[in-house]
Amino acid sequence: MKDMDNIPAVMREIGQRAKAAAEILSYASAERKHAALIGAADAVWAARDRIIEANLLDLEYGRDKGLSDAMMDRLMLNENRVRAIVDSLRSVAAQKDPVGETITEWDMASGLHIKRVRTPLGVIGVIYESRPNVTADAGALCLKSGNAVILRGGSESFHSSQAIHGAMVEGLTCANLPEDAIQLVPTRDREAVSEMLKATEFIDVIVPRGGKGLVGLVQREARVPVFAHLEGIVHIYIDKDADPEKTRRVVLNAKTRRTGICGAAECLLIHEDVVDTIGQDVIRALLEKGVTVDADLKLQDIDGTVAATADDWGKEYLDMEIAAKTVSSVEDAIAHIRTYGSNHTDCIMTENQSAADLFMTRLDSAILMHNASTQFADGGEFGMGAEIGIATGKMHARGPVGAEQLTSFKYIVTGDGTIRP
Repeated sequence: MKDMDNIPAVMREIGQRAKAAAEILSYASAERKHAALIGAADAVWAARDRIIEANLLDLEYGRDKGLSDAMMDRLMLNENRVRAIVDSLRSVAAQKDPVGETITEWDMASGLHIKRVRTPLGVIGVIYESRPNVTADAGALCLKSGNAVILRGGSESFHSSQAIHGAMVEGLTCANLPEDAIQLVPTRDREAVSEMLKATEFIDVIVPRGGKGLVGLVQREARVPVFAHLEGIVHIYIDKDADPEKTRRVVLNAKTRRTGICGAAECLLIHEDVVDTIGQDVIRALLEKGVTVDADLKLQDIDGTVAATADDWGKEYLDMEIAAKTVSSVEDAIAHIRTYGSNHTDCIMTENQSAADLFMTRLDSAILMHNASTQFADGGEFGMGAEIGIATGKMHARGPVGAEQLTSFKYIVTGDGTIRP
């Protein structure tokens, strides 16, 4: 299979092996899947030095490509981040196994008993950029939900992903599950992505996780169903009834904790009644932290801000930069978010429950928050152990996609010689 001169043949073999593995995983016991994940966690930790050494090669590659500081941060692994990968694997292992779970059941007058039960999707293709931890998160969640997975990591994280994947395979082997349950595409060649997008014979769903360019490419070219994970154009609306200290704390965390994740705040909307109070305080705090604030005309009197342009509305910076705009009401904020948002995560800061209720009702983002940092937009923080991404579409799965969201269902119908008149 290693003849990389023939990418279509390589990808076809990967697909065939994944399909065969998926058949076995569909009935693998919860205990064996749990053992595989615990084994993988142990193997990742044992290989931490090797993983970090591999990551150094990726960081060098990223620097040569001119990646931004935020993207380099997404790429970088150290011992604490490897520990976080281990913790995530153990957390997924501890989750309830969704496969075979009865969602609902009922009896019919005909004498039939009908159950709707969870079942794996089959083979999942995951195409992602930069973040090597996705190799473990996606592999773990697919395994937990009884799916085989084909992982195509970003060119930047090529070596790190290989090292992490090797540990995942060790876990599978220890639990006597097929190694082909978690496969990593062994090339940076983009032709492999094209082959995945048209592999309807082998892949049941594609999950793209990355920037607008990647997701747009997948949505345009995929013949396989897609879970859309668009960029995080995340808004925080500061209402006229916001609490000053809560707002300052939440906005600083939402923007500066980690700028390169999809839950980082990218646009601040400030009610005109609090521009000279809470608004000024928050913007000055951001400036003091080193954040570039692209401000509209009403906010440009604040020293240190720069003039916003039309391109700043609806922009995902993934860096120490944020747009800031004045709005006249919660309805005005909602209209702005509907125009420029990505249906990912949006937040309102207010002590007025009616304003919060209006914000939550009128907007249809996958995640809506009230008085909480948007950095919580994460499957682990939602109690899912990990996530394969944040789905911004409306079909099948929305928000953090964990193991349960990677299942479909089937009907189990039982009779007693029952016939239809």
